[in-house]
Amino acid sequence: MASLPTLSEATQSIQDIPSSGTLTPATEPTLHGDPPIESERAPAAADDKHKVGGFRFWMIFMAMMVSTFLSALEFTSVSTALPTIVQDLQGTEFAWVGSAFALGSTAVLPLTGGLAQIFGRRPVVLGSLVFFALGSGIAGGANSMNMLIAGRAIQGVGGGGILSLTEIVVADLVPLSQRGAYLGAIGAVWAIAAAIGPPIGGAFSQSNWRWLFYMNLPLTAIAMVLVWFFLRLKTPQDDFNTKMRRMDWIGNGIIILATTITVVALTWGGVKYPWASYQVLVPLILGLLLTVVFFVYEAKFAIEPVVPWELVNNRTAFFGYLGVFLHSIVATAVIFYLPVYFQASLGQGPIRSGVSFFGNSFLIPPAAIATGITVTVFKVYVPQNYFGWVMTSIGVGLLTTLKVTSPVGAWVGYQIIEGIGFGILYAAPQFPVLAPVKVTESAHALALFVFVRSYSQTWGVTLGGTILQNELKKRLPQAFLELFHGEVEITYAAIPKIGGLEEPLKTGVRDAFASSLRTMWFVMLGISLLGFVTVLGMKQLEMHEETDENWGLEEKKKVVDEEKDGKALTL
Repeated sequence: MASLPTLSEATQSIQDIPSSGTLTPATEPTLHGDPPIESERAPAAADDKHKVGGFRFWMIFMAMMVSTFLSALEFTSVSTALPTIVQDLQGTEFAWVGSAFALGSTAVLPLTGGLAQIFGRRPVVLGSLVFFALGSGIAGGANSMNMLIAGRAIQGVGGGGILSLTEIVVADLVPLSQRGAYLGAIGAVWAIAAAIGPPIGGAFSQSNWRWLFYMNLPLTAIAMVLVWFFLRLKTPQDDFNTKMRRMDWIGNGIIILATTITVVALTWGGVKYPWASYQVLVPLILGLLLTVVFFVYEAKFAIEPVVPWELVNNRTAFFGYLGVFLHSIVATAVIFYLPVYFQASLGQGPIRSGVSFFGNSFLIPPAAIATGITVTVFKVYVPQNYFGWVMTSIGVGLLTTLKVTSPVGAWVGYQIIEGIGFGILYAAPQFPVLAPVKVTESAHALALFVFVRSYSQTWGVTLGGTILQNELKKRLPQAFLELFHGEVEITYAAIPKIGGLEEPLKTGVRDAFASSLRTMWFVMLGISLLGFVTVLGMKQLEMHEETDENWGLEEKKKVVDEEKDGKALTL
């Protein structure tokens, strides 16, 4: 999920960063047959003072894990609470509750990477947490769907920065060859949040759904305290005006506009307006064209680009990003719409539907952790990507067989299979993305990685929702459709009404939901098979043995000196 849209690796013995970072240059050709991109490395963090471990390191790591948990939980927990929220606020724009969060996070992700590179990591993390808390307060106090959607969008801005900076901070402190276990732990936190989000959302929906958002406030406060006191990394020393001039404002403006327009079109398509209408086609085409303009501008004109061209002009990295995009679509669709099967087709309540999702809950995290460990131990990442897509394809394929009468063993067993696949793919694609690029470009690469994951989560929510809506309009009994007086967004509005129907109408409605979801699962199966094909384009490259010396922990002496000047506390 979450990420749900994205991430993964677990705990490992504490090791020193190697004092030598010499690697054989990668000689993989670029996509267009240009000269190979050398694995040119930044000077390694080479002496004993740079250790993976120590009190400060683990407090930083804990702060980033708490922050990641908050962002991922907020994206995934709303799905099971949506029927209750829609009923309470008397709204019909249910698709925007999920899309607004993804839109907010996606639009600012490239910007957060650039801000972190120019202003430093700490202020961007703190700013992201402030936005997240503000959005949570607005969403919790919402008295209309529009206010809730606005709060979700602001939450998304903060959540996107959190996910991006988590990846970047870990990259600052741990070399890629050792990073598997650490990113696996963070990926597992994301996966755990994605897995337990539905039952938590269901529980709050039956008591007070507003606390689904209010609970973020004390947790965000804890994360901010940890970040304030312990996230002391090296920071660029340029003056403020110089830093502002270094920002790629034009590139950021283009991609924010492109993302916003595209997401609006995807959310409207087939739900508010027909796909063939100008209201959908014009913004969709314009958004996609602006995305192309963004990459052209970054490649040809930007002085300090948000997305350096070498990040995508490489076969292994390109297919890594494509794999992330496809995986996040499928995983997000399952996280959002499998609870619909439990509630609409099986007649389960919100809490029970969350419990029924435990097949994913208990398999995604350990699969993510195990994947990170295997990459660290065996120094390979291609086999894990293959295996992840095989399991995902089998599991999603089995979901197409679900009916109203399917036994418990079926939908639990199918979740176990695709849950293992999802867990692997929360971790494995990051390595082909990072292995071909310079260490100094890791922050940009990771910001793009999280951007792609978040962007595709929007596609997962909207594509799944559109298929489901269109199929329901064709399959639901007319007597049931008449209850909604022409409303176009009926998926979540319909669920609370099913339990009060008389037979045989009730069974007809439940069958219609199961059949409509089956169509969506077939589409997700096709995307999963395409994801398997992306691995064919990846090469097994040697992974970095060093970190960028321009970043990393501040010297303790410097922190103490700042305390004497009244600027900081000793860590």
